[in-house]
Amino acid sequence: MFTQQPNNEENNQSLSTNHGAHELLDGHEVLSGMIGALNQCVLMRDQIQDPELLAILDRQYAFMLDEYNITLEAYKTGHDPKHPTRSYNMQMSHDFKYGLTAGEPKKPIQSATESDDTILAGSLLSMHKMGAVGKTGAALESTNPVLRRVLQDSVPNCVEMAYEVSLYLNKRGAYQVPQLAPADMNMMLQAYGPADKAKNMPS
Repeated sequence: MFTQQPNNEENNQSLSTNHGAHELLDGHEVLSGMIGALNQCVLMRDQIQDPELLAILDRQYAFMLDEYNITLEAYKTGHDPKHPTRSYNMQMSHDFKYGLTAGEPKKPIQSATESDDTILAGSLLSMHKMGAVGKTGAALESTNPVLRRVLQDSVPNCVEMAYEVSLYLNKRGAYQVPQLAPADMNMMLQAYGPADKAKNMPS
């Protein structure tokens, strides 16, 4: 049974009441997701065989841990955290290999012994994609300007980390990127033109 704790005026002074209900609930989901992602990194680390993937995981984990702490600080206090959101800088070339190669259909594994580096990297990629979606939704609902900024500034980092993992997988043929036929691609690229200012809009 839940028992309400006595108010502690000293502790409450550090907490912010400048939050709407929706942003608190969405922020709760974001923080829970960040904890889950960090825990997954810890669980995956000892299973990784490829030194390159291990280096990616370690680099991303350190960045995600710091980002969790500043997000938590902004969530609890409503004030600027100890430092602004940093930018994640991946350390891979941006060269994607395009095209499809036939292979075995993908399906869930049936035993932990089937796990390999591509499966672990795929899980890491999914975590970043879900993080980007969750933080975007929470930022759109945030009324506290500090929390909104911390959340929105962290979305590009999720995108960048996901991109880094997708490049790793692409190099190994596990993240294939199909392309349209050249004529169709050209038609899509030429489908839009530049805009002129509407006549009733000010200069």
